[in-house]
Amino acid sequence: MAFVPHPVVTDLTVCVFSPTVSPSTCKLDPRIWHRVEKDLYLYTCQQSAWLYVALANEEELADGDLVVVDIKVGDPPPSSGSGHSWESRPGGIWVLRSKFSGMIDEAVTEVDVLLGIDAVDPRPQWTLMPSSLQLNGQPEVPVARLSVLHGRAKPRPDARAALRVREDGKFKIVQISDTHMVTGVGVCKDAIDAHGNYLPESEADPLTVDFIASVLDVEKPDLVILTGDQLHHDIPDSKSALFKVVAPIIERSTPFAAVFGNHDSEGSHALSRTAQMTMLQNLPFSLCEPGPEHVDGIGNFCIQVLAPAPSPRLLSTLYFLDSHGQIPSNIRNPDYDPIKQSQIDWFAETSQAYRSTREKDDNNDNRFHLSLAFLHIPLPEFGDSRLSIRNGHRREPTEGPSINSHFYDALVKEGISALGCGHDHVNDFCALLPPQQTQRDGDKTPYPGPWLCHGGGTGFGGYCSYGGVRFHRRARVWELDTSTGSLKTWKRIEYAMDRVDELVLVESGAVVNVGEDDEDMD
Repeated sequence: MAFVPHPVVTDLTVCVFSPTVSPSTCKLDPRIWHRVEKDLYLYTCQQSAWLYVALANEEELADGDLVVVDIKVGDPPPSSGSGHSWESRPGGIWVLRSKFSGMIDEAVTEVDVLLGIDAVDPRPQWTLMPSSLQLNGQPEVPVARLSVLHGRAKPRPDARAALRVREDGKFKIVQISDTHMVTGVGVCKDAIDAHGNYLPESEADPLTVDFIASVLDVEKPDLVILTGDQLHHDIPDSKSALFKVVAPIIERSTPFAAVFGNHDSEGSHALSRTAQMTMLQNLPFSLCEPGPEHVDGIGNFCIQVLAPAPSPRLLSTLYFLDSHGQIPSNIRNPDYDPIKQSQIDWFAETSQAYRSTREKDDNNDNRFHLSLAFLHIPLPEFGDSRLSIRNGHRREPTEGPSINSHFYDALVKEGISALGCGHDHVNDFCALLPPQQTQRDGDKTPYPGPWLCHGGGTGFGGYCSYGGVRFHRRARVWELDTSTGSLKTWKRIEYAMDRVDELVLVESGAVVNVGEDDEDMD
């Protein structure tokens, strides 16, 4: 591998600006000093504070040049014993600098800021400082903490290489939706105990992280899918919130993929979908992709699930689509952007190309291929009066786009087994519409599907009540058995020891179109 020079941190400082002094007037040399784009007071007061990091290119460092080799925050650190003294910087920061040895692993190469006492940093080799910066901010403002990287970041683990069914042909997915993480711990206003008794307001995000962890520990999935609204709207730091969502997944070395919800990029300080997707792509075990540039939205992509190694056979395809966000409307309030024609065309072309490849593959002797799709905002068909709910509950009206761009028809034509979504937190049903005539390859057989399934709300920072009634948080589980061509689903719900609402969706590769079941109680 060719040598690629890397920036090295040579110093850092915190600058505080008054309302009459703009950060743009900072006298630090912009060729050397780089600002971390986060107001450490989180835009809550007239003053603003910013972390500045001095960088030098590794190959431009001369003998005797000082570089930062360690950083502490808080009380003065003990003597280093290296002949160099700790130097004080604003905000309670202490830096230890030493002459550059030529060994980049001994030097600090990046410094970041994360916000909140519950902040985590799931990036490999990064160290999050336990003590917060001393900034004399308001008590209710989430604290600022430094995260530090020594040396070059190692390449992230390649999750895609490991995305295969198990030896028994099964593949399990945990769908997590509407976590609504914030900067700081957040507030849960509608929690209940195991018996349905109302609980007082509590810290939301730690409860969400614990619930996600408990579901992952019980189910041990092969893939986690985040179906939007990972973040609450109008939060001041998207990165800190997003890291909390994915940390328990990465800690368990589980591959994951994500689509965006309407709230993920809302707010004047929110990171764009493009920036969030770049961040997700660079995390370990991430399968997230921005998708083709000519297709509307960010995050239209698909994942192939292969047979056990070393077989190249494709056994399942998972499609992910950006369902966009809220739009002004005279028809409905709130109203949402529909799936665009460019997305429908991309989906259909991709599905047909994969099917053609499978049909030409002489080694593909598996007669079953199950395809699922995931997005955040439900399609209009979720609210269709003809919808037959076979399992779970509709507890609130479907909230989706008023314009129907007929993506559902494309799902029918391509034989998708199930569509999973989020958005409506207290809806967690699986349902079918009356069979439609398919037009693929001249086939006129009525196709009973796909299944339309809500995940239910997982996060304690988002609402989980409707009409004055509170409900438990939940996550949906999907299990494919590629050896028998079956697909079943169930839910994991707070306090419940066992699976809830288990339902067989597909048998022998065909959607199960049984009579309507009685709704199970939570």
